[in-house]
Amino acid sequence: MQNSVHYFIPYSVVAFIYLAVAADFWRTAKSATNAQSLKLHSAMIALGLMLHGWLLYRDVFSAGSVNLGFYYALSAIFWLTVLVYWLTDLKHELHSLQAFVLPPAAIFVLLPAFAIKNHYLPTAHEGLFMAHIGIAILAYSLFTFAALHALLMTIAERSLHNKPTLIKLPSFPPLMVMESLLFRVITIGFVLLTLTLISGVFFSEKIFGKPLQLNHKTLFSIASWMIYGWLLFGRYQYGWRGRKAINLTLIGFLLLLLAYIGSRFVLQVLLNK
Repeated sequence: MQNSVHYFIPYSVVAFIYLAVAADFWRTAKSATNAQSLKLHSAMIALGLMLHGWLLYRDVFSAGSVNLGFYYALSAIFWLTVLVYWLTDLKHELHSLQAFVLPPAAIFVLLPAFAIKNHYLPTAHEGLFMAHIGIAILAYSLFTFAALHALLMTIAERSLHNKPTLIKLPSFPPLMVMESLLFRVITIGFVLLTLTLISGVFFSEKIFGKPLQLNHKTLFSIASWMIYGWLLFGRYQYGWRGRKAINLTLIGFLLLLLAYIGSRFVLQVLLNK
C-alpha cells in the first residue's frame, strides 16, 4: 500500500479540485450561473485533469514497465471520462452533467494512493503491445462514459416528464444533444473495442503465456462487442433511440464490466494476487 505523504497529497489535491467544482455548481444551481463562474469551473477541471494525468503517467509508466493494477485502471478510466465531458462541455454546455460525474471521479482518483498490489507488465518496451493496452483502456473508458451518460439520459427523460427520480439535476442539455453525444462515443468505443479484440489474439501469449482461450473474459468481451454492434446497426438502420438505446448501452457495459473489472477485482483486491 502506498501510504506515504508523497503519494497521498497529490491525489488528495485532485480529489479536492473535482469536489470543489461539483459543490460550487450545486451551491449556485438554483440561481443563474454566470459565464465567469462557468469559466472558472472549466479552468479548475482542466487543472485537475492535468495533475491527475501527470500522476497516472508517473505511477503507471515506471521503471520501464506498465503498472496495470486494478485501482490505476479505474483511475485512468475516470480521468478519461472527465476529460470527454470537459471537452464536450466547451461546445455543448454539459456543466450540469459534469457536476454529476466529478464526485465519483474524486473517489476513484484517490484509490491509487491506497493501492494494495501493483501489477507490472514486463513487456512495456514493445510498441505494438503498448498500443494494444492503450487502445483497450481508451475503449473501456469510452464505454464507461457511455454508461454514465445513458443513466443521466434516463434521469433527464424522467425529469422532462415530471416523473420522480432519486437524483435531480438543476438543468440538462436537450435530450437530442445528449443522445447524439452518446452514439458518437459508442461508435468510437466500438471501433476501439474491435481493435482490442483483434490485437488481443496476437498478444494473448505474451500477456498470459498461452494462446487465446475462450475463458469468461473473452466470452463476455465478445458478447459486449456484439451488443454494441447490434445497437449501432439498429441506430443507423432503424433509427433506434430512447429507452431501447439506453438499455442496450447498459447491457453492453455490464458485460464489459464482468469481462475486465470483475476479473481484476477478484484477483487483485479479493485474492491479492
